[in-house]
Amino acid sequence: MNQGDIALAKIQRADGKLKLRPVLLLKQLKPFNNWLVCGISTQIHLIVEGKDELILESDNDFKESGLDSTSIIRISFLATIPVKIIPGTIGKISEKRYKKVINNIINLLEN
Repeated sequence: MNQGDIALAKIQRADGKLKLRPVLLLKQLKPFNNWLVCGISTQIHLIVEGKDELILESDNDFKESGLDSTSIIRISFLATIPVKIIPGTIGKISEKRYKKVINNIINLLEN
């Protein structure tokens, strides 16, 4: 598993329940090798313009992402999950998109 990969993992929703959803692997954190991830959603009507990253089915890296339909990478939906609960990856995003997501997270934290 690498930064920029998309995996399926159970992560906690706002109501406290766990839901299996696609996540973007952002960074593996030491010393326990847990992953900092960003949730991915098909609820595109909830996009936060200028923050969330929209992945359209027509985008060059969509097929490689492993996603089923147009989705958003929810910049404000960050979680840390143990590597042992990630069964594997389903795809990945382009390096360019990954860098954009990271910059959006930095901007979110700074503003």
